[in-house]
Amino acid sequence: MGLPGQQLRDAALAPIFRALNAVVVPTVKAGIGSPCALGSGIVVLETTGRVSGEKREVPLLGARLGDRVLVSTVRGNSQWAKNAEADPAVAVWVDGEKRPASAEVHLGPLTLASLRLSEGDAAADGDAA
Repeated sequence: MGLPGQQLRDAALAPIFRALNAVVVPTVKAGIGSPCALGSGIVVLETTGRVSGEKREVPLLGARLGDRVLVSTVRGNSQWAKNAEADPAVAVWVDGEKRPASAEVHLGPLTLASLRLSEGDAAADGDAA
């Protein structure tokens, strides 16, 4: 856990980020703002909750380098990173398509995740938009 001031700040910002995510997630899933094959933009990362087992989605800024998308956070308690580390089978929405990926997570002061896009069809699991 963080310091009491960080916890208070995080609690105050949570509703703002939920409202923002409610707009950003469907926009990115529609293909708007995604990074090109070489570039940066917004992706939606889908992980499986390590405790709940439920699907979780979070929009993140990412840099795409061919079949890899790099995402990061400076928040040491980011649940998406912990979920991806616990179960590296993730999905990433890029170019309006859900793509299966494998996550390699490096937790630390600057948490970094390298998401390797697979050729398979993530929409085949019934979660197509």
